[in-house]
Amino acid sequence: MDPNRPHSPAAERNRAPLLAVLRAVLPESADVLEVGAGTGQHADHFSERMPGWRWWPTNAPAEQATLEAGLAGIERPNLRAPAVLDVFGRWPELRFDAVVSANTAHILSEAGVRALFGGAASVLRADGRLVLYGPFRRAGRHTAESNARFDESLRARAPHMGIRDLGEIDRWAAAVGLQRIAELAMPANNLTLVFDRRNPADES
Repeated sequence: MDPNRPHSPAAERNRAPLLAVLRAVLPESADVLEVGAGTGQHADHFSERMPGWRWWPTNAPAEQATLEAGLAGIERPNLRAPAVLDVFGRWPELRFDAVVSANTAHILSEAGVRALFGGAASVLRADGRLVLYGPFRRAGRHTAESNARFDESLRARAPHMGIRDLGEIDRWAAAVGLQRIAELAMPANNLTLVFDRRNPADES
């Protein structure tokens, strides 16, 4: 670990299990847009181990300096330069096989999460997938006491933050034509949720 780079212990812990999931749900060759790339540890780890993934790391404007510092000097043909992405603003005109976002749904406001879904739907190819990682509630209940304490700390920091419920996540996804096709248990009481295009035939 380079002591001069920004470092997230959580990203360090979850990068291996998250990579295993991504390998299972994404093709070996793919254009992947990462929303909320943080310190860039995921972008570095995933692009190094999956050369067929063309990885596009982005951060919100206020966090962009952290991402740039985290990826400074790391050069790979499949790792794109860090870019700014405000979920409420303009999304890339490119199309992607996947949009990946880790530990963002509980930081963004409700409107921000809805904007994330809408933006992802706008840039995904017809067979593309959205992958969300983090803690979630189920039917209004936390899945672990540690998540309940974490949720309290988030809401104390800022009223708009908080762990989202799977029911509302599914509704926001459906509103933009996405459906959850997988829910995978992860370490530390987190989940990985996978969404793809909703098939109109499923509603008949």
